[in-house]
Amino acid sequence: MAQKAKITVHPLFAIGEISPRLFSAFLEPIGTMVNGTMYNPKHPTADEQGFRQDFIKGIKDANLTAVRLPGGNFVSCWDWKDSIGPKANRKTHLDMAWHQYITNEVGHDEYLQWAEKVGAEPLYTINLGTGNIRDAIDIVEYTNHEGGSWWSDLRRQNGHEKPYGVKTWYLGNEMDGPWQLGSWEKDPKGYGITCNEVSKAMKWVDESIETIVCASSAPFMAHYPQWEEDVLTECYETVDYISLHHYHIAPPGDFKALLGGSVYYEDFIKTEIAMCDLVQAKMRSPKKVMISFDEYGTMARPNDKLHPGYGPHNMAAAHYRFDPNRKYVRHDPDKMEDRVFPGGDMIHALTLASTQLAFLHHADRVKIGCMTGGLGALCASNHDHVWKSASHYVLTQLMQYAKGTSLQTAVESETFDIPGYAINDTSEYPDKEGINWVDSASAWDEENGTLNIFAINKNPDASYPLEIDITAFEGYELEEHLELYSENFEAKNSYEDPNMIHPRQNTAGVYREGILRSNLKPLSWNLFCFKKN
Repeated sequence: MAQKAKITVHPLFAIGEISPRLFSAFLEPIGTMVNGTMYNPKHPTADEQGFRQDFIKGIKDANLTAVRLPGGNFVSCWDWKDSIGPKANRKTHLDMAWHQYITNEVGHDEYLQWAEKVGAEPLYTINLGTGNIRDAIDIVEYTNHEGGSWWSDLRRQNGHEKPYGVKTWYLGNEMDGPWQLGSWEKDPKGYGITCNEVSKAMKWVDESIETIVCASSAPFMAHYPQWEEDVLTECYETVDYISLHHYHIAPPGDFKALLGGSVYYEDFIKTEIAMCDLVQAKMRSPKKVMISFDEYGTMARPNDKLHPGYGPHNMAAAHYRFDPNRKYVRHDPDKMEDRVFPGGDMIHALTLASTQLAFLHHADRVKIGCMTGGLGALCASNHDHVWKSASHYVLTQLMQYAKGTSLQTAVESETFDIPGYAINDTSEYPDKEGINWVDSASAWDEENGTLNIFAINKNPDASYPLEIDITAFEGYELEEHLELYSENFEAKNSYEDPNMIHPRQNTAGVYREGILRSNLKPLSWNLFCFKKN
């Protein structure tokens, strides 16, 4: 048994209102995400559009708030106009981002209609790589205008009488990346000017929409964070959010680097907030730009060979090498290969949960969060079946209980350090010291009289006696303590054994006069629910 941990929450220390879109998902036609999981006309549950109804039910039952689609790198060489109307007339294109054939069987309308079926708000990414301002105007008109124009009447002719009403539009994807077709890597000012004009034009078609401009694609970019300043200076008054992406990588078996990775997300967020506020000050504007963290993930991966002394290496170098043996792939939805990720369900669930708690720590500015593996987290699948992984329970609990106001959550616990490490020549992580083994965030819904505290024990070797102090919340009583835990860290849920890991009531806690004394098991996720009498 390790030393005890303590969590203290006070209603006077508010961070900001929690957006319902903070726990959303991301969809892009990579591998089986669309072809096989979302769409398979030969599946026994397929509906008239070829969508798997077992997967639709799994996502709908989870009450997903929003989903960003249809990409991703994919959109920078995708012409949405070739994906509408009768399927027999649609064009098949090469997707140069992922070296695959795009048949457009799932097109613009199908993406939006699938979002309708699962009950999630679509957050739409337009093509600003090979696309232009005319395409941007036309797509908003086709999608959102009531009728009476050529594009809006074409939508009605194609079977969707009412406008889709898409509110949120991303102005391209990772437009600073050299891997992006039509990249603005070498011209941030030009991208900013383009976004200013495109955002203005889109809002003149539909003045109810909001737009999101790309920031640096990763904190490892050589131009980070100067890119943001250059871009925002040109379009600050016409856009509403900046788009952040990050995939944190740790060496296999390094629990400290893997589970402590949320501190690098927090560094990224803090820098972006400062940059947005710098531009706001320069522009003398009363407007604050918010943050959409719309692609993220945490994973273990072996270190690549490093090349010290190679020279001024940056993320561009690898994308100017060409493989003459690489072939384009045609994905058959009915030949979906199962993707098996190393490590148990709990490791995946906790790494993602720690990132989501980081978003809650900045809920005043981070208003959208789209997990790259969010759909799979909510509804795991293979060729035939769907089931719930451990990540399902963590994500749905955050969706259900993280409502109201995010509060500062003071944590006292044992700590650990992460020595600096490099996965490859560009993904280099600095030293981090004094990271709490216990991570926590809280949500207070004053109107409904609920206080929910989330806690992760990141320590694989020790449980912690825990004290939670909510004495400032007069009249609140403990309703329940739900924990997600497995003694076998390699355990995974499956269709055949779907309940190997699932939430359980922990009744060992003692609550008296605003103090709860309970415990946190090793590598566990915990939800403490309090209710005002």
